[in-house]
Amino acid sequence: MARSMTGFGRGECFLHSRRFKIEMKSVNHRFSDFSIKAPRFLNPFEDRIRNRLAKDIARGKVDVWVNFESYTHDDMTVHVNELHADAYMDALSRLNKRYRLGELPTGTALELMAKVPEIIVFDRYESALSSEAARNEIWENLSEALDLALEQFNGMRETEGAALVKDMQNHHVRISEIVEDIRKRLPKHIAEQSNRLKDRINELMAKFGGNTDDGRLLTELALIADKSDIGEELARMESHLEQFTTILEEGHAIGRKMDFLVQEMNREANTIGSKSADIQLTKSVVELKSLIEKIREQVQNIE
Repeated sequence: MARSMTGFGRGECFLHSRRFKIEMKSVNHRFSDFSIKAPRFLNPFEDRIRNRLAKDIARGKVDVWVNFESYTHDDMTVHVNELHADAYMDALSRLNKRYRLGELPTGTALELMAKVPEIIVFDRYESALSSEAARNEIWENLSEALDLALEQFNGMRETEGAALVKDMQNHHVRISEIVEDIRKRLPKHIAEQSNRLKDRINELMAKFGGNTDDGRLLTELALIADKSDIGEELARMESHLEQFTTILEEGHAIGRKMDFLVQEMNREANTIGSKSADIQLTKSVVELKSLIEKIREQVQNIE
């Protein structure tokens, strides 16, 4: 099933006294571009997250936010930097001696040291990655939340993709009708063009008193008619329309193929328009190009 490149998803998992909340959203982009914002201690899992995203997302700029909360004491680690503490106490002792402040109460010293960030260091997540088993628990929790977010994210993209495909199919039907009408009118168009050219040449020859050789005239008319023939362009356009249907049926990650095919369809429409001097055909080509442009705009949203 074709998917849009824009979507949103949210997933949450509470396991092993830890909660992961993941949100993700995407916008159109020519290639795949993943931006992951997560707590620093989860950096070792970034490649795993990217690999999981790449399985489901072929194109689009995707932003992922990972929020982590722990409710287990096993994740809480407190370190005391004794070197800093010794240096700090030495400094307090020197100040006390210099200004003759008397004996410094133990409680006051501890209170002062507790306010210095470098002495007591609180690391909530160091032990969460201390062993392979601990890392597996973290990934089990994180990946489940990620899968839930992706499920919602892909569901939204598929819903929007189905709507885009339906619109493109409607445009495809109308384009096919226009091409068929042009095909039916082609013999009459060629005959009318040849007659106009012949009449114009005879008019000019009569005006300037020249003579014309019917054989030579027919040869020249045939050459002009060949240059203005749009039969090949119509054949290629019909082939592109068949490919259009085939690609839509392929489903996932068809955006780049569709983008290239629409460019080719637009090129054929331009050539048909430039070769045609018929007012009715010109009107058909204008509508044709308008419909192709609408498809092109929708293709920009397809993954």
